[in-house]
Amino acid sequence: MPLEQTFAYLVQNFQINLLPQSIQIAIALAPIMLMWLLAVIFWDLWVDYVRSSHFLEVKYTVLELKLPKDTFKSPLAMESVLNSIHNTSDGSKYSQYWKGETRPWYSLEIASIEGQVKFFVWTEDQRKAGLMSALYSQYPGIEIVEREDYTRSVYFDPKVIRIWAGEFKFTKPDAYPIKTYVDYGLDKDPKEEFKIDPLLPLIEWLGSVGPNQEVWFQFLIRAHIKEQHKPGTLFTKHDAWIDGAQKEIDKILLIKDRKTKIAGEVNPETGYAKIPTISKPEQDLVEAIGRSVSKLPFDVGIRALYIAKKEIFNTPFGIGGIIGNMKQFNAENLNGFKPNGDKWHNRLGDPWLDYKNYRRNRYGRLALMAFKRRSYFYAPFTSKPLVLNTEELATIYHFPGSVSQTPSLDRIPSKKGQAPGNLPV
Repeated sequence: MPLEQTFAYLVQNFQINLLPQSIQIAIALAPIMLMWLLAVIFWDLWVDYVRSSHFLEVKYTVLELKLPKDTFKSPLAMESVLNSIHNTSDGSKYSQYWKGETRPWYSLEIASIEGQVKFFVWTEDQRKAGLMSALYSQYPGIEIVEREDYTRSVYFDPKVIRIWAGEFKFTKPDAYPIKTYVDYGLDKDPKEEFKIDPLLPLIEWLGSVGPNQEVWFQFLIRAHIKEQHKPGTLFTKHDAWIDGAQKEIDKILLIKDRKTKIAGEVNPETGYAKIPTISKPEQDLVEAIGRSVSKLPFDVGIRALYIAKKEIFNTPFGIGGIIGNMKQFNAENLNGFKPNGDKWHNRLGDPWLDYKNYRRNRYGRLALMAFKRRSYFYAPFTSKPLVLNTEELATIYHFPGSVSQTPSLDRIPSKKGQAPGNLPV
């Protein structure tokens, strides 16, 4: 049969037999395909909707932590508190995608309100009892008071006040730890006069904030879980934090293939890999990374906000002070914090790029909303979190001892004790 006739026969057969059948199959599958398409398009909207509904139903509380006049506990006490609230449960799939439940998160906060330095914790009302128990067990003299949310009293009026807000990210990959209280020797409980606490410069600076100015720090935390998809797989999940730490250690030790343990070059006489020789700083770095991944990790969001009346807004003091004091936790051979240039006012460049401060005011309004909602891990304000373990978190958020002489740091004036049991009735 000639080629032209063969082609014509195939076309005719397709039009008479295959095309009608294909149309019938497409019509039959149309509802299923439409449902799948709508699910892909609107799934994220649905998840955001049920989560928003759940967040509106949950009651939240702000706890003010009043420190004892004499606090001799090292940051290890705060690390123990953090261990107790490390909850990796996301709930069942039904709870997540129908009821909108999420992994619990907390906001550890330090605020200076016209120079009065205060410690706060924001949490779900149903979780405050467990948190308070953990705090009382480690700090017997602490006073915990439920307060009205201090952020609610601030309203953004660009004609009256100015706001600067920024978020922080790491200077190196998450696998590298920051310089912690262990590196400063605070785990050994030295005498107060010998303590070198990296948090003290921040507390002292917050105590110098003047009238009609406020500075807020929020450290938003939730337990870190293995939720990253492993490259090259469809369903396998892994922990990018631990895998990243192992890669960095291998890089330092010159291990090219962990399965065969080939390090550096192979010794031709023995057939085994040569043992790599590393310097003392490299050895310390390997030990620091190894110690870091041995502790419980948290997803962490770090952000700060500076508010002041327009006429007294002080850029070097407010913005420079926030960024500069966060560098107290940096180390050249380890990790550190730097401003995230993709968020809020850090995105602003030259003044002529922002006509009449339109973007500045918009960022200020949105940032204030994010601070009030403590929204970071879930909509409407989301960012990529850092990964910090309990030791690192306890370094950047703990209660300073009596070595801190900041007069405006809110402390309990005297110890509270129980009445003797032999008092007359």
